[in-house]
Amino acid sequence: MKAGFEVVQGALDMIQPHEPWDIYQPAAVGFPTPTSFNPFLVKPIIENRCLNMERNELSDWVEQITRQLIEDLPEATGSDHHHHVLHSETKSQDNNIVASFSGEFRPRKAPKRSHFDTIGNELQWSNVEPHHVYDHGMNKGLNRVDEHGLTLITQLLECAVAISVDNLGEAHRMLLELTQTGSPYGISCAERVVAYFAMAMSSRVINSWLGTCSPLVNYKSIHGAFQVFNNVSPFIKFAHFTSNQAILEAFHRRDRVHILDLDIMQGLQWPALFHILATRMEGPPHVRMTGMGKSMEMLLETGKQLANFAKRLGMSFEFHPIARKFGEIDASMVQVRRGETLAVHWLQHSLYDATGPDWKTMRLLKELSPSITTLVEQDISHGGSFLDRFVGSLHYYSTLFDSLGANLPIDDPNRHRVEHCLLHREINNIMAIGGPARSGEDKFRHWKMELARNCFVQMPMSGNSMAQAQLILNMFPPAHGYSLVEGDGTLRLGWKDTSLYTASAWTFNASSR
Repeated sequence: MKAGFEVVQGALDMIQPHEPWDIYQPAAVGFPTPTSFNPFLVKPIIENRCLNMERNELSDWVEQITRQLIEDLPEATGSDHHHHVLHSETKSQDNNIVASFSGEFRPRKAPKRSHFDTIGNELQWSNVEPHHVYDHGMNKGLNRVDEHGLTLITQLLECAVAISVDNLGEAHRMLLELTQTGSPYGISCAERVVAYFAMAMSSRVINSWLGTCSPLVNYKSIHGAFQVFNNVSPFIKFAHFTSNQAILEAFHRRDRVHILDLDIMQGLQWPALFHILATRMEGPPHVRMTGMGKSMEMLLETGKQLANFAKRLGMSFEFHPIARKFGEIDASMVQVRRGETLAVHWLQHSLYDATGPDWKTMRLLKELSPSITTLVEQDISHGGSFLDRFVGSLHYYSTLFDSLGANLPIDDPNRHRVEHCLLHREINNIMAIGGPARSGEDKFRHWKMELARNCFVQMPMSGNSMAQAQLILNMFPPAHGYSLVEGDGTLRLGWKDTSLYTASAWTFNASSR
């Protein structure tokens, strides 16, 4: 299996050359870059990646600070007009996923349960006086860099509370301070995360004053950084190879197959599947692919690359580009032919809105009735109140930054590119743009649950998918930091005990209409 995996990985490398680094300009980040580095300070940090990760990882800090913030809230009296329902994310050691604490009036701990079942409950805050939770003994034994990061995280939480109660003047004052004391080039993961969240929250405050919230999207830059992320981290490869395995099994002994990719980007996923289809015992099928995206120019280039690769494999291939959002088209544009086996693939992300309104996307999926739909979800919610999204996002991206910091030096250009061009953009979209009140439409909390409600039946991910995922993890040291969990027919990949991506497969059951 390992040899076969290396062949498939070689196929990925053949189709997409690495882009030059010069499209990324650090000066455009908006924070002051360090004017000089002390080599005696930087060297041990490069060796240890993120500071003090064995003792205090950033995601652990976020958990502790949020929990302390909730526990220190004052008691509410019966005459209060506001009921406080608070949720602070913490981690469950039992099931390797994120759990929740909830309470009414005085916050109290509830039994641990899945973050995926409780994330939709909105955070509601009263006019609570900001307070420094790090004064409660959490900073004992920390070095100066750790204390600085902990202080920044606490200030960021105080700022989020101010924004949630529309105290934009106070929030603006705190954000000015944060942008002066935190930097995306900082030597700690905490400082980097706070810098990007501060930028996103600044955009939200400005948008609230100006009434605008539609940033420009540089798709070429995003797609290039997405490829870098695919190279330096296992999360994208996990999404690609587990989905490919499920699609391959659905295409068994099928002569005419059709793949619909709801956001194809550069098509990094498909050469691996083409290679397997071209070498199967019963011979290669005729493959049609419909690729969706925002730029017709980029779609045509992706189609050309995939067509050339299929030709080298001796496989019959057609490519049909649609430069529209999936939720904005009708079923006739997909052009499903009689006798074709249709597979729909959707790797969800928060970089931009790739599909349009969720209810329209679901309606079209039901109309197409695919033989298989592969879904890879980020384990984060786009719905709920601002504070609901803030707490969930802070924990989620702190964990992602931890995983990058454990594997890449602080001055690694690829790490900066992923953090700035991808993670920063996702944070900004969730904090500054996302939410029903700002986007004008409701987002599904969890697509997995919505599919089950709409005549789709889950197909358990096979043992081969698990084996593929484990092979991928072995490519990325430190492999012990990543957690791969199989359960409820899904595969979940995360860092330590926080789930970050969940892969599942579905088939449409027409009889349950």
